[in-house]
Amino acid sequence: MKTRLVMTLILASLVALGACDRDAMMSSKGFRLPDGDAVVGREAFLYMQCHQCHTIDGEELPLIPGQETPYVELGGKVTKVKTYGELITAIINPSHELARGYAEEVVSQDGESNMYIYNDHMTVQELIDIVMFLQPHYDVVVPQGKYRVYPR
Repeated sequence: MKTRLVMTLILASLVALGACDRDAMMSSKGFRLPDGDAVVGREAFLYMQCHQCHTIDGEELPLIPGQETPYVELGGKVTKVKTYGELITAIINPSHELARGYAEEVVSQDGESNMYIYNDHMTVQELIDIVMFLQPHYDVVVPQGKYRVYPR
């Protein structure tokens, strides 16, 4: 009876540890692609016509003849760092987190992003280069607001 209890506890522990490994496997910690080339990333951004819908703060991009003015700005002042992983996710899984501050019908339909899915058309190197191009355009600033100071 005692052996059965010990074996049950060991088995339960192994199952619990297996669940921890699953969480660790799904973590973005440790994920890092090689460095890219921002100049090549700009070229890929234009080649894939990302500027059809996106502007980039501080970047002069050519207009696409016959297209409406781009409506989703990338870069600029943000209160939170845009991490490497967040930018990659935004490109390969645009419905993961929809752009805020825009009319819902402009950026999504039925909760899914209107952004074209490039996964079958973009190489990993192009993805790396585009992220390398975009990341420096974000300027992290301290959020404005009054903070109450509590006495000690």
